[in-house]
Amino acid sequence: MRKMELTPGLVAKVNRLEPDEGAPDHMVLLTPEDYEEIARNLLEKLGSEPLRIFAYGSLIWKPEFEHVSQQRATLSGWHRSFCMRVDRWRGTRARPGLMMALDRGGSCHGVLYTLPDAEKPEQMLRLLKREMSYKPPNNMPMVVGVACDGARIPAIAFTVRTASPYRMARLPLPEVARILAHAAGHVGSGAEYLYNTVHHLEQLGISDRNLWELQKLVAEEIQKT
Repeated sequence: MRKMELTPGLVAKVNRLEPDEGAPDHMVLLTPEDYEEIARNLLEKLGSEPLRIFAYGSLIWKPEFEHVSQQRATLSGWHRSFCMRVDRWRGTRARPGLMMALDRGGSCHGVLYTLPDAEKPEQMLRLLKREMSYKPPNNMPMVVGVACDGARIPAIAFTVRTASPYRMARLPLPEVARILAHAAGHVGSGAEYLYNTVHHLEQLGISDRNLWELQKLVAEEIQKT
């Protein structure tokens, strides 16, 4: 495993918990009925297939669901990117952060989780509530086909909504690094999020060239403070 320049010590320098300011007044929260409808539609599209989740970021190192198997897999047509502005969680309204999502183009190597067959609706609801808060969602769940062990397998993946006002596409890496090095919210910092993702990808033998360069730039940015 390669040695990262972004270290736990550097992350600790900028990691902090900010007060949660709650949802902005203009944002509408998803209701229990909304979650149930989205879950039902996704399960209908999957049909008799097992419930599988394609993980590309925090679901790799913090899945928060039981699974019966995990395998490396590749999703074509999408790439992981810090392309979603957040003013909660790992950012604030005064200093927004960035979160990863799947954006159009390229490909993404990640982890395919297969969940137990029991209680599919309940498992889907827990996943949706973890990943989505507002409507229309900024992070949209879709049924996609991922390549795994020579087969194309249907799975749920969360993709950035193209029309979302929170989508920040094609930001230069130095700008992304500057934001991640300084933004934090009530669950932690952007630097912590990046460190955990790159560290766990490396443990799995998954190399992401952009994230590797980004962790270097974030380390340099933190060292300036």
